Amino acid sequence: MGIGNWASTVASGALALALGLGLAATPSFAQDKGFVGIAMPTKSSSRWISDGESMVEQFQAAGYETDLQYAEDDIANQLQQIETMMLKGVNVLVIAAIDGTTLSAALENAAASGIKVIAYDRLIRDSGNVDYYSTFDNFQVGVLQATSLVDGLQERFPDAESWNVELFGGSPDDNNAYFFYNGAMSVLQPLIDEGKINVVSGQFGMDTVGTLRWDGAVAQARMDNLLSANYTDAQLHGVLSPYDGLSIGILSSVKGVGYGSGDLPMPIVTGQDAEIQSIKSIIAGEQYSTVYKDTRELARVTVGMVDALLQGSEPEINDTETYDNGVKVVPSYLLKPVPVDASNWEELLIGSGYYTMDQIK
Repeated sequence: MGIGNWASTVASGALALALGLGLAATPSFAQDKGFVGIAMPTKSSSRWISDGESMVEQFQAAGYETDLQYAEDDIANQLQQIETMMLKGVNVLVIAAIDGTTLSAALENAAASGIKVIAYDRLIRDSGNVDYYSTFDNFQVGVLQATSLVDGLQERFPDAESWNVELFGGSPDDNNAYFFYNGAMSVLQPLIDEGKINVVSGQFGMDTVGTLRWDGAVAQARMDNLLSANYTDAQLHGVLSPYDGLSIGILSSVKGVGYGSGDLPMPIVTGQDAEIQSIKSIIAGEQYSTVYKDTRELARVTVGMVDALLQGSEPEINDTETYDNGVKVVPSYLLKPVPVDASNWEELLIGSGYYTMDQIK
């Protein structure tokens, strides 16, 4: 970075801080290496708060200035935040997109200004101006969810001739949702085909089972409708849920009609992100499982990508085939997700320092 750009960046950062625009305070040395804009989708999910905090901490420790913004699931707001970051003089944009198909024009502007772009845990589609992608192995997330669902069904309902299961997908505007669903169906479809799993409602496919914006209230309302239309005489054994926020809504629905009380066991309900409320639910014997994705590690990989880009070297990647965004295959680094249930939550989440016991208890 040239002296002029460096001074401009520092001045812009100081002005934004003075105006209360959310620039994280950094020690004086932290402006030596570059300025990173971090666009996160929402604070309504604790995992995105954790992602943002981890990145700010690690970027600053590596010598970078940061501007972290949350768009509260408002696409126009995220676009404006990204444009403002570019005006402030960022060198790199790290973007967890709300809608992965709406950023093409903004990224053209970024490319014209020489600003590198890293898609963070959600693939940005329909743009050739995405340099790298840092994420988890999202197909494997779905495999883990479905495997856990089947394990739970075998454990809780071993004598059932077949299991009645309903399927939920993530937000159709999030590319990851399709990987989660397809990964899960790679496990479930053979069992459906042989009649071991029965989807009573007949509802399949992301166009039918998707949940816009990952909204737990929408999932709860859909579960209410599924129960009233299909389960007045049948018993629900399991629900494929791709995210903890949906799982909590689904669990509220099933508890509302008596599951988990009397002689009606809770259905097996999966999840993702190991959010505190869901860990408490797992301990209480309600939610069956979740998938742990260590956002500290994802932040570490992302900081490493940025550092390599700005220091003129090649970022570390481990996948050059999976993530075609419609214009290009985006070189990616995939981290390994880990299944969590009542048997291992303490070892994985407390033992790793991801949570403290006080947070869970």
